[in-house]
Amino acid sequence: MDWIICFFLSLALLIAAAICVTRSGRFAQHVMRRIRSPINILFAGVLLSALIIFIPVYVHMPDAHISWIQAVLLSIHAVLRVFVMDGELAFVLENIGGIPDWLYSPYFLLSAVLFLLAPLMTLGFVLSFFKDVSARMQLLFSRNMPLCVFSELNTRSLSLAQDLLRLDSHRRIIFADVFEQNEESSFEMAAAVRKIGAICFRDDITLLPLHKHNQKKPMQLFIMGNDESENLSQAIQLIEAFRQAENTELYVFCKQPESEMLLSQTDFGKMIIHRINVAQSLILHELNENGMRLFRQAIELPDYKLISVVLIGLDDFGTQMLHTLPWYCQMIGYRVHIHVFDADPLAEAKLRMQCPELLDEAHNDHYEDDGEAQYTIRIHAGVCTQSIELSEYLDEIEHVSEVFISQGDDSRNIRLAAVMRTYFERRGIHPHLTAVVGSSEKKASLQDARNYANKPFDIEYIADEDSIYTEAVLIRSELELNALRAHERWGDEASFWRYDYYRRSSIARAIHIKVKRECGVPGIHLPIEQRTPEQLDAIRRLEHRRWNAYMRSEGYIYSGSREKSSRNDLGKMHPDLVTFDMLSPADQRKDDE
Repeated sequence: MDWIICFFLSLALLIAAAICVTRSGRFAQHVMRRIRSPINILFAGVLLSALIIFIPVYVHMPDAHISWIQAVLLSIHAVLRVFVMDGELAFVLENIGGIPDWLYSPYFLLSAVLFLLAPLMTLGFVLSFFKDVSARMQLLFSRNMPLCVFSELNTRSLSLAQDLLRLDSHRRIIFADVFEQNEESSFEMAAAVRKIGAICFRDDITLLPLHKHNQKKPMQLFIMGNDESENLSQAIQLIEAFRQAENTELYVFCKQPESEMLLSQTDFGKMIIHRINVAQSLILHELNENGMRLFRQAIELPDYKLISVVLIGLDDFGTQMLHTLPWYCQMIGYRVHIHVFDADPLAEAKLRMQCPELLDEAHNDHYEDDGEAQYTIRIHAGVCTQSIELSEYLDEIEHVSEVFISQGDDSRNIRLAAVMRTYFERRGIHPHLTAVVGSSEKKASLQDARNYANKPFDIEYIADEDSIYTEAVLIRSELELNALRAHERWGDEASFWRYDYYRRSSIARAIHIKVKRECGVPGIHLPIEQRTPEQLDAIRRLEHRRWNAYMRSEGYIYSGSREKSSRNDLGKMHPDLVTFDMLSPADQRKDDE
């Protein structure tokens, strides 16, 4: 009976290990990932399976009178010999004479398989060791090269690494926390990694030997794993380790609000820290590069030009677009109407909680004062975007110049974009239609899609990984450098990188300066001292309109007093959130461009 039990138990353990390896995924915590990595799972399965297969062999040895405890100890010794290629399969063949006849061949076959697998596992560990040594040697020889070190190998980090290397082939790319998996995507990434000559480590980025790097050469650290909590933990450890390192920049990919609080309270030393909100970076980049389309396609009405935007879906990208359009579209002679549709019945309530004054009756849909932000926002919450309910709401919107679809799912966005094109064609209008699609492959195949009659759908797709994860969008973009120059007129560079408040507000201002110039605001191209009083007044009023809309989209409210002491950034309360005419002459002049 013990032959049968040990055989099936040994076989079950081996099969279970194989199943775990083929279905193994990445775990949230670094330690757990290491314990349950495929190589460790298979090693444990082979070891336990071999141990159990030996036990009855020793128990039933002729004339040996071996107890079960002794058999277990002898089995452990035998397994160790097998793993170091010192075991003999003949020993098993000679001592399974008492086994049932029907089990003889399967038992011997399983033993043979284990005798082959065990040395291979040992060889795998040896090769793995030499692989780590090789990676460390490559890193040592790269100490005089610019380094780009990524906390994890994934499609996003690979896209960014490829773009960085394309722009500067002298950079050395390093990936940490790399685990080999038998998945098709992993093989494809491995091929791409080999192609760019990257160095791969299994260790966590915080454990890499980076201190030997020549500080005269730049080193960029990218924390961009899937677990944002782990990203923050790694960032804080790296700041502690490299606080005094020259030419070192840390990019932390994290959208959690607490990340700004945690990082702003940390002593950066000589490091430069960037907190990257991918959705925010993309929307700002997209509007800075292509946003003038909104003004060019505005609808001509008797008294003004109307920018009418339909925004469907409030995922990360949709939410960022909603927060950006009210201030971006502030312009003399223009009005902006934003209609937002989302399936969440609490969508409007949540926005009112985050940005109390953005939607209140005192500021939303008011156009009487040219020194106050002017916009109309309508939130249509709880609307099913897959049903006739959406088109019934859209029927009530007379003019539409722009449609932005961002529901958090590529397939839903693609389907709805096609439906919206059909819907608006039936109405006899052709608004610009943009859909968020994260897959670069899908974007490439859909970009020039046409119907059966060879008519183009004319849908723009944005937010794919190859377009987002680039130096131009995320890393020291031209827009960010322009914002830094604007910030340095009144603040220092350290505060720009330390506090997201300064960086975001400076970027918004830099973007809108470009908008004013391209819209031809009278006097904007002239030096301040050459502008007429009328031009100065109009430009100052427009900038205050823009600033008011921006601050409200950030969640700020009027502090209740014009006294400067009433400002409370913790409570997001500001004394200047009033109409332009209520400002002092000094405050009216302080934002001259």
